[in-house]
Amino acid sequence: MLGMCRGRRKFLAASLALFFIPALTWLYLSVGSFQVKPLPLSPLEAQSSTTVGGAVGRQALELRVRAVEEENRALRRELSRPPRSPSARLQNAGHRGNQSRTHSEEGTGENEGQKAGTAGNNSDCVQQPVVDKCETIHVAIVCAGYNASRDVVTLVKSVLFHRRNPLHFHFITDSIAQQILSSLFHTWMVPAVSVDFYDADELKSEVSWIPNKHYSGIYGLMKLVLTKTLPSDLQRVIVLDTDITFATDIAELWAVFHKFKGQQVLGLVENQSDWYLGNLWKNHRPWPALGRGFNTGVILLLLDRLRKLRWEQMWRLTAERELMSMLSTSLADQDIFNAVIKQNPFLVHQLPCFWNVQLSDHTRSEKCYKDVSDLKVIHWNSPKKLRVKNKHVEFFRNLYLTFLEYDGNLLRRELFGCPSETDHNSENLQKTLSELDEDDPCYEFRRERFTVHRTHLYFLHYEHEPSPDNTDVTLVAQLSMDRLQMLEAICKHWEGPISLALYLSDAEAQQFLRYAQGSEVLMSRGNVGYHIVYKEGQFYPVNLLRNVAMRHVNTPYMFLSDIDFLPMYGLYEYLRKSVVQLDMANAKKALVVPAFETLRYRLSYPKSKAELLSQLDMGTLFTFRYHVWTKGHAPTNFAKWRTATTPYRVQWEADFEPYVMVRRDSPEYDRRFVGFGWNKVAHIMELDAQEYEFVVLPNAYMIHMPHAPSFDITKFRSNKQYRVCLKTLKEEFQQNMSRRYGFAALKYMTAENNS
Repeated sequence: MLGMCRGRRKFLAASLALFFIPALTWLYLSVGSFQVKPLPLSPLEAQSSTTVGGAVGRQALELRVRAVEEENRALRRELSRPPRSPSARLQNAGHRGNQSRTHSEEGTGENEGQKAGTAGNNSDCVQQPVVDKCETIHVAIVCAGYNASRDVVTLVKSVLFHRRNPLHFHFITDSIAQQILSSLFHTWMVPAVSVDFYDADELKSEVSWIPNKHYSGIYGLMKLVLTKTLPSDLQRVIVLDTDITFATDIAELWAVFHKFKGQQVLGLVENQSDWYLGNLWKNHRPWPALGRGFNTGVILLLLDRLRKLRWEQMWRLTAERELMSMLSTSLADQDIFNAVIKQNPFLVHQLPCFWNVQLSDHTRSEKCYKDVSDLKVIHWNSPKKLRVKNKHVEFFRNLYLTFLEYDGNLLRRELFGCPSETDHNSENLQKTLSELDEDDPCYEFRRERFTVHRTHLYFLHYEHEPSPDNTDVTLVAQLSMDRLQMLEAICKHWEGPISLALYLSDAEAQQFLRYAQGSEVLMSRGNVGYHIVYKEGQFYPVNLLRNVAMRHVNTPYMFLSDIDFLPMYGLYEYLRKSVVQLDMANAKKALVVPAFETLRYRLSYPKSKAELLSQLDMGTLFTFRYHVWTKGHAPTNFAKWRTATTPYRVQWEADFEPYVMVRRDSPEYDRRFVGFGWNKVAHIMELDAQEYEFVVLPNAYMIHMPHAPSFDITKFRSNKQYRVCLKTLKEEFQQNMSRRYGFAALKYMTAENNS
């Protein structure tokens, strides 16, 4: 070989070879044809020539020519590959040489794993097994509950960031995780990504007989039944824990399947703690394992071979035998995998340790790598997660936090050159958008109506069983980061369930999480559903947010409020009593809660209607929007409310926008209205068109708390085109109402409306 195999020297040598080898070949053949006797360059060469003969020399040179030409072809193949994205090149610049070494190694023993970690970034120039750029990589993940659903998003982001292949995720989930992840992927709309779900509850009977002390519970055992769970025609799959972060293209790991030999069916990294050696503490008695054992946070499974080996019977018999003495598992599926491997070492293809760098206080992960740029997969496999002790923990933590706060919208990139399955939702969306007139001055307003916002439902744990008397009510509201301070106050005023849609970026979502987890008030409330709608576009999608919050109400009734209002103390119970009093179950009614406001940032909140009336008379309180938009709440008839003791009916009037309690099946808000203006007015008009009766509650009230003007109201006031477009959208909405509801909707066309 030329002896130079990296960087510019390799490129220069190959370039020279491209020019001179054909000339050398021609010269040699010419020499052979004309029988010109070569001149000896030294006595040794002359002796060799006379001893071995011209035929041997010719053969040696031909072999040399073929070898160099083969190297040139390899270099041309490398240069002809599509370029990687700048971010991927930067991410992998530090360990590009290490990637070449990785694919050349068999990964069949401890020494090899140590060599991979200590050999630096030297490449041995062995050709890498190539994964076709359009080959689909299959990934299986067991995910159950709210927290695991949140964790798996970070894992998926790290995979999507580096990937260059189509992906097919197989999620084994409970009903909660399936609801969350199904909505997330549906709204994420990442090209060349498929998702399937498998009901973990149906699999519980397969593993529930195994006592397990691990914090993962019964779901920590479900990797054992993947051969039975996943499609029978699926031959291979990468299995990952949810606490994994990728630092390289997952295709590199997929390529390792080509190295399996003989009866090898499991690709695993050696366990990096002394757990299975049994010397962590006195009387520590682990399950049987081969040497240090193997960690199951990352597994390569050859499903077709496992099925032929009758894997189901193999692991069950092993588990039954060991449980007679061990009584329970300590590390869930990992204990059983290791017990099977102890009996059948030939099943394992040992992966280099950088495919599963295990971070816990007792691991030897530092021995796995020479430099952090060598790393491929980081596994936060300690219950302490990011708080583990490791000399490079800050690097690992920063890598994790990068993906945690990374804008997931940026991962919606196409994989060019690969045919993908038809996504009808995406096709319909593109068709709808293409029909919009980009020269329309209101184009951005119209486009926002069809924007699909990535949505993460139930970002925090939610638990509420509606009362059996069918009177339960959920408060519905939406907010952005600048209204976060209202959450604790609302929770103190409203003890019932709450459904909130939060419009946040990925980074803001993590800020919210830290805020919520640091609040005793919020953490004491399990009946608040937080649904993150991720930022996209230039408008605040207020009605989309309201609709998201409404769709995930699990009570018969909902109180449609705004985040900057504090409901009166006891309003939750008062509304439930009103449900019975006004026979809400059998009538289409919208119960109006009168709205007031204060201009004071510190207010002694009135504890009764009498106290509120007193503050109203003193000028501490005002009817809502009294100074700027009286007609929005004038139909509530506050003069009558002051003395009312029983509910009374009011009629719809133009621009009426009260806060109401309605049944869960009431119509949604119209998405064409974004930002400030007409978003609630249109909804109340829709209720009136559907013949809802507006009934004002005599002993209910809510108070708007002062805050800085929103960005959208500032745009409305300062931008004439904004106001023109809002007026256009309003007129179009009224025309649509006329077409849908006929003669009864004519009043909406003729009503004097100066909004």
